[in-house]
Amino acid sequence: MSSTKTAIRVADEVWIAAALLQREHPHKKDFSVEEILARAEEEEVFGELRPGVYVHIIQHCVANRPPNPGRYRMLFETGKSRRRLFRPGDSYNPAREDSKIAPAREDIPPKYHALLDWYNAEYVQRKPNAQTDPLLSLRGSGKKIWAGEHADEYVRRLREGWE
Repeated sequence: MSSTKTAIRVADEVWIAAALLQREHPHKKDFSVEEILARAEEEEVFGELRPGVYVHIIQHCVANRPPNPGRYRMLFETGKSRRRLFRPGDSYNPAREDSKIAPAREDIPPKYHALLDWYNAEYVQRKPNAQTDPLLSLRGSGKKIWAGEHADEYVRRLREGWE
């Protein structure tokens, strides 16, 4: 364990751990809470793992959970105990509007500045794969139902006989 402690916010430490995992494993969709926690402990950004790291991974940094009290949008919950980095365009709890998505460059150690560059240039630009997104995979699935018929006519025909 490192004896040197770096002044850094817990939320920024969580983002760094999640971003390192995403960059190291670009084909993985998400990570377990335990994987992010272990990566934060391994990285020792602060010098030791603080108790607040876990609750930030579970709640405070998770965009699509109600704030309690943390309002960050740094992580996105993909399933029970699964997280990935937040991307602009992801859904989020409205009470987290205008909240922090990634650390400010001046708030993290210089050795992680390239991680911010990677996040903005590559990760944020990457579009979710339609084959892994169940809603996007439905695109175009019903087009044969009303082929050659205007949508309004199709709906009108379906509703015939309704009272």
